[in-house]
Amino acid sequence: MPLENLVDRETPISELFGQVEADILEQQMIKAADTKQRIDIIEAFFMKMLIEKNTISNIVKSTVDVLLKSNGTTPINDILIDDISKRRQLERNFRKQIGISPKQLSKAIRLQATLNLLLNKKSETLTDIAYESAYFDQNHFIKDFKDLVGVTPKEYLGNEHMTLSALFYK
Repeated sequence: MPLENLVDRETPISELFGQVEADILEQQMIKAADTKQRIDIIEAFFMKMLIEKNTISNIVKSTVDVLLKSNGTTPINDILIDDISKRRQLERNFRKQIGISPKQLSKAIRLQATLNLLLNKKSETLTDIAYESAYFDQNHFIKDFKDLVGVTPKEYLGNEHMTLSALFYK
């Protein structure tokens, strides 16, 4: 099943990796002591699947690595500085292997870093957070935030149910 068909939809692990793998993962999750351990188990599971299936090409892997190291702030064209003609190839491989474009992944990674700042109160204002996260301006930050989270940063911070996600950013 192409990964781009999985974007924004729930899919059982058993459908993707088989019932045996799903059962093993489920048992590990049940035995986990806390949320952090569950996250570690899930990350290890997916890394194992990626390595075993050898599904990610070098160009995609190196792009993801750069985006992760820069918290999503490195422009895609800067990553392909040696050969800008590979942009279309990278876009196709990303959609096929990851399910989203490099730009969408970059936005998600940057937002994750921004949420860390926001939820841990490492800056005083939304404008400070926007600039620290390398957004051009506060409006750009608010637009990306609303596109990915579904609400504005102020609405997010004012909703006690949403701020439970702060547990994942400590």
